[in-house]
This record gives sequence, structure tokens and C-alpha cells, in this order.
Amino acid sequence: MEDKDKGISRRQFIETAAITGAGLAIVPRHVLGKGFTPPSDLLNIASVGIGGMGHSNMGAVASQNIVAICDVDWDYAGKSIDRFSRDLEQRRNPAPPRQGQTPVTDPARGPQSAENYQRLVDRLPKAKHYSDYREMLAQQKDIDAVIVATPDHMHAAIASAAMDLGKHVYVQKPLCWSVEEARHLAAKAKANPKIATQMGNQGHSHSESRMTVEYIQQGAIGDVNEVHVWTNRPLGYWPQGLPRPSAVAATTGNGQPLAWNGSGVEKRLAAAMAGNYPVPSTLSWDLFLGVAPVVEYHPVYHPFNWRGWVDWGQGALGDMGAHLIDFPFWSLDLEMPTSVETISTPFNDVCYPNATTTYYEFAARGNKPAVKLTWYDGGLLPPRPAEFSDEMVEKNGHKVYKETVNPDGGVMFIGSKGKLMHETYGYKPQLLPHALHESYGKPKETLPRIQTSHEMNWVEAAKGNAQSSSPFSYASRLVETMLLGVVSLRARTKIFYDAPNMRITNSEYANQFLRRDYRDGWKLTTV
Repeated sequence: MEDKDKGISRRQFIETAAITGAGLAIVPRHVLGKGFTPPSDLLNIASVGIGGMGHSNMGAVASQNIVAICDVDWDYAGKSIDRFSRDLEQRRNPAPPRQGQTPVTDPARGPQSAENYQRLVDRLPKAKHYSDYREMLAQQKDIDAVIVATPDHMHAAIASAAMDLGKHVYVQKPLCWSVEEARHLAAKAKANPKIATQMGNQGHSHSESRMTVEYIQQGAIGDVNEVHVWTNRPLGYWPQGLPRPSAVAATTGNGQPLAWNGSGVEKRLAAAMAGNYPVPSTLSWDLFLGVAPVVEYHPVYHPFNWRGWVDWGQGALGDMGAHLIDFPFWSLDLEMPTSVETISTPFNDVCYPNATTTYYEFAARGNKPAVKLTWYDGGLLPPRPAEFSDEMVEKNGHKVYKETVNPDGGVMFIGSKGKLMHETYGYKPQLLPHALHESYGKPKETLPRIQTSHEMNWVEAAKGNAQSSSPFSYASRLVETMLLGVVSLRARTKIFYDAPNMRITNSEYANQFLRRDYRDGWKLTTV
């Protein structure tokens, strides 16, 4: 249903956006009165990609001016726009917390106020819309800042182009698709210190997550030399381990039916997915491909599933590493790994495997010991801590341990005095053994607390009122570390890394996976 007074429909947006300007008069603060922000104090923001995380990011900056929206799929984007009116109603009439559920009160990820969402809904018909970010940046001069929430392969090109024009940039995780792009964005941010940059690893701004870091930095578990990091992705989220859809023959070269062995089943799956799938009229497929090689459209790629395909995404490690590896990288002050080795379930080079394990080795830093970090995805889990109770309980007709690691994801630090476990985003830090947690208490608060959402922290940094929580100077190094795990996977070998020279020393073949050649017509602008 459409609320003509309070919300907007997709049709209204598309019809109105093309003919409506995006400017606001500069109104002095004293004219508006107490409690109101004059338009001159607001940031003019453009969002590139709003169907997925872009929707959440735009909602988090609802108090600002959304002056432009760019997306390659206006059916998918239009559905995201429709949701803002529903989001507004949910904020006006929030459902009470379920029994045992704690209401969200931390400002870092708390819900936006109904007033801000009303402002966003009112502003959307006035925002101009585009399919090509290059046209948006060339034509619209009132943009102060750009949110980039596209598939991974386009992050660097869009962010770099926006930074060339002096725009502040918020880029979803992972920051980019390749190690070379990470270096490029870091250099560009360093050369333009007045540009506020932020990667979308929102847990970095959460108060509870910062307490996790403080436990480690203050020596609650002693010296840490081993870390285990895991996530359940991609299971239940997006498919991986798929062959490229292809109409292949149902028989072998000698006329025999395909065998039901591994290769035969993969060919049958490829043929089963093949079909006549025209590009939807609302989707600009060539713009979706962007810098990546030409691949024929198929609905198994878009929307969302692109994350599992090598051409556009970085799999589970690229998706969740920024939320999980973040905390050991931050709290232990890690540098680039010296070696990385990824092993996996079968990998066909085009679609990431169903599960991987990656072994990172980091050198000692000053008086801090060397660290071995192991990453698990696809449902693989680290060893169960010995400090957990052996008590068993009944579950689904089976006896299981009462205490288990959270299968959704988490991190386990192993130190000389104990262990620390936390959930995804750094939440719920727990010292082990339990007696240590009870006796130690909370760590001293040494890290500044972000009093806004992660996105609004970036907005305040753009206005000169704060420092970005996860700027490119930090995020680029974290993402480079993550992407080296993907490089090892694609090279099918353990790699030894010379970080100062961005070079793999033991495999010339592996070095090609540190970068990519952009498709003709696309480029990464110079620093």
C-alpha cells in the first residue's frame, strides 16, 4: 500500500527524481530554532548501490541530504526504496522486544529515529537517479560524499573516482577486490588527508567490540600467539562450489552418457542451470560487469549471489573477514602476514569453494610474540576449548555438549594466561576459564567510544567533528591481509609474502592474483 502523505512508492520516485532538483537553500541555524539542523550543516550524500547494504547505510545517514542514487538494477533498487516507508512505520511503532531479548540501546548500531526516517522518505523523490556512477560524478556538482555499496569488484574504481573530485567516501567491506586496489586506495587517502574515508565494518565502532580489544591490549590473557577465526558463511546465505552455467552435451565424445562421477555431475549441474535468461529490462548488465571480464548474464549471479563468484566477489573470507579478522588484527597490532596457505573443498577457479581453511603466520612485533591465525568458513569450526564444561544436554534426541563455540561465527584468542572468545562483530567477549572472567572484571576503558552509528561517525569526520573509526589507512591493511588468503586459494599454494614490495617470493604464478587487468573502457584513476 502507498501512504501518499508519509511515504513514497517506487513509481513516484522514478517519475519524480528525473525532473526534480536536489538543492536546498542555506538557512541560518537561528531561523529554525532549537532542535533543528540547518541545511547548511548537512552533508549532501550520493549512494552507489542501494539494494543490499546500501539500504542499511542510507538509513543510517537518514538525517543528512540524500541528493543522488545510483544503481545498475532499478527493479532491485526500487524494492529497496519501497522498504524505507515500511522502515519508517516500524520506527513509529516498534515491536516490543521478545521475551529474553535486550532492546538495542548502543548508539553505534541503534535504530534511527522516526524523525530522521521521515526526512529520508521526504527527500527521496528529490534525489536524482543514475545507472552509471561516472555520469553521476560528472553531472552532479552538489555531492559532498559518496557511499559505495556495490559488488566488491567495483568498490575501488568508484571510490577512487569520487576521491579525485574531493568527495568523502564510505565503502562497504571488503574495501576492494584486489591487493593492488587496497594499496591504491590507501595511497589516495594518504595524498588527500582532508577526505574522510571509512570501510563498512561496523563492529569496529561498537562499544562492546572495543571492550574486546581492551581485554587483549591490557593483557587479560597474557601474550597471544594463536588465534582461531570462523564463520558459517556461505552456508544458507549464497551458493558456492557451483560450475559456470553452460549448455554442455549430455554424452561424452564417444557417444557414451556422462558418468555420475565428480566431473560428470559438475557438467550435468552446469547444463541444468543453462537456459534462456534474457537480461531484465531494468538491469544494465554491462555496467554491472564494470571492470570485470565479460560474462553472459544469468540469474544465479545477480542479485546478491555475485559474492560467491570470483569475477565479482571474494567469498566468505572477503565478506566476513572484515568483521572477524578485524579484532585480532587491531588488538594484536599485526603487520602483514609473512606466509599464507589456504586449503579448501574442490575449487573450479570460477566459483569459490563451499569451505576453506586459511593459515596465516605473522612475525613478532617488538616484545609481542609471533602469531598463527587460522580462518575457517563454510561450517568448519575450531577445536572446542578445553575450558568448556563436559556437561551434556539433550537436543533433538541426541546428547550434546552444553557449552559449544557459536557456529555462526567468532574469534578465539589463545594466550599465556587464558583464552578470550567473542562472537561476530566483536560482541560478547568472554574470558576463559570462567573463573578468570569473573575475577578479572571489565578492562579499563582506554579506547574512545563512538557515540553514533558507524556511518554517522564517517559523516561527522567529513564535517571535521570526529575521526573516522575505520579509515582506509587501517582498513586497507586489514583487507590486504584477508585478500592474501584468496590469493593463496587461487594460486593453489602456500605463499610467502614480501609486503614492502607487494610481492610473493616463492611463486611467480601467484603474483598475478594480487591485481587484475580492467576491462577496456574502465580504469583505476591515478593517485
